[in-house]
Amino acid sequence: MSPKNTTKMPIVFVHGLWLHAESWNPWIEFFHEHGYDAIAASWPGDAATTEATRKNANAVAGYGVTAIAEHIAKQIKKLDRKPILIGHSFGGILVQKLLGRNLATAAIAIDSAPPKGVPELPLSALKSAFPVLSNPLNFCRAVSLTEKQFRFSFTNTVSDQEAEELYAKYAMPAPGRPLFEAATATFNPNAATKVNVANTTRGPLLLISGADDNTAPSVMVQSTLNLYRRKSKAVTEFKEFAHRGHSLVLDSGWRELAEYSLSWLQSKHL
Repeated sequence: MSPKNTTKMPIVFVHGLWLHAESWNPWIEFFHEHGYDAIAASWPGDAATTEATRKNANAVAGYGVTAIAEHIAKQIKKLDRKPILIGHSFGGILVQKLLGRNLATAAIAIDSAPPKGVPELPLSALKSAFPVLSNPLNFCRAVSLTEKQFRFSFTNTVSDQEAEELYAKYAMPAPGRPLFEAATATFNPNAATKVNVANTTRGPLLLISGADDNTAPSVMVQSTLNLYRRKSKAVTEFKEFAHRGHSLVLDSGWRELAEYSLSWLQSKHL
C-alpha cells in the first residue's frame, strides 16, 4: 500500500487469514468509481501477490494480532487524513482495534473474528479453526487450508465450481498465531484480541454478518454488537446477509455487500 495525497476520502481494506490484499481488488475498483481513494493494506510478510506469497509461506509465519495491527497502523498513518477501514474476518478485528485507537474515521467489520469479551464459540467456528489449533506447533508456523477445509470455512454457500475457482485464485498460507490468541483470549487479561469497545469518541462502526458463515457465525457477531452497546454510546450498527458464508466479500455476491457498505457510509456523510 502506497501513501496517497488526495482530497478524496481514503478507504483502506484489510484482509484476513488465508487471503491476500489483492482479494479486495473488485472492491477497490468499485469504491474508486464512487469517488473514494481506495487501497488495500498488507500484512507483515505478504509478498506482492497471492501466488508469490504461496511460494514464500514462511515469510508470514509467527505474526500475531498486535504485530499485524501495528504494521497496518504504520501504513494508514502515512495518509493525509484518517481513513475509513473495511476489514474481513481477522481483518475485521484489526479494523476494530484501529478504530478504537481513533486511527480511523469509521470502520466496517465483515464476518469479524470476535474481540475479547465475546463468550460464544459455536462448533462450526471451532471446526474452522481446528486445522490450526489441532497442533500447538502451528503457533509459530504458516498454515495452509486444504480445498476441503476452505470449502467448509469459506465457500460453504456457493456452488462446487465457484468454490474450486475461489480456492485456486485466493487461498494462501496464513500465520497460525492469531487463532491461538483468539482461542485463549478469555483467560488472558492482556489478550491481543482486546478492543477498546468502551471508546465513546470513536467513529461509527458497522458489523456485517453472513447468516450461514461457519467461521464467524452470526451469533458471535451479534454478541460483539451487544458488547459494544453495553460499553459505549458511539454508533455501532449491525447488518446480516441471508444465505451468505465467509467468502461473501470475494464470491460472486460481493457487490451486494459493497453496495450496502457504500450506502451505509453515505448515510454517515462519509
